[in-house]
Amino acid sequence: MGATCQTYSETNDYLAAPHNEAERLLEQGIEVLTQGDMPSALCYFEKAFHINDSPLISSYYAFCIAKERRQFSKAIALCTEAIKKDPQNPFHYLNLGRIHLLSNEKADAMKIFREGLKYGVTPQVADATVKLVTPEPPVMPPLKKENHFNKYLCLMLKKLGLS
Repeated sequence: MGATCQTYSETNDYLAAPHNEAERLLEQGIEVLTQGDMPSALCYFEKAFHINDSPLISSYYAFCIAKERRQFSKAIALCTEAIKKDPQNPFHYLNLGRIHLLSNEKADAMKIFREGLKYGVTPQVADATVKLVTPEPPVMPPLKKENHFNKYLCLMLKKLGLS
């Protein structure tokens, strides 16, 4: 299913500057990430990070280690450092907000997404913000969302991973 990650020495571009190799790995990582292949994306970003820890590479690598390895503290630290180095890149805020969502810190995520919107509107940040402010529909539509049956059924489905 996932793309095969090659080591730096296995590529045809072994004479290219490491910076160019890191950029190539970053582009491939973003491509497989948009296709939903998180393990392959992590592989690409991790290799790129070890070649060149630029803010953008660090930011995407941080999101992947949070999602795949649940290393939230390390991920937040990497993304925060990326923002310090490159504060006007909205993708750093997108990735940091995603990390906060993964760690169930919705208020922090919303604050970070809003901060990122100051530096540019990306479809990903806009989608994430809309998902945060749009309430989920009730599980049993004939009943009000506040109904105890709806609340407990929703909680049960979330625990089972069905919603």
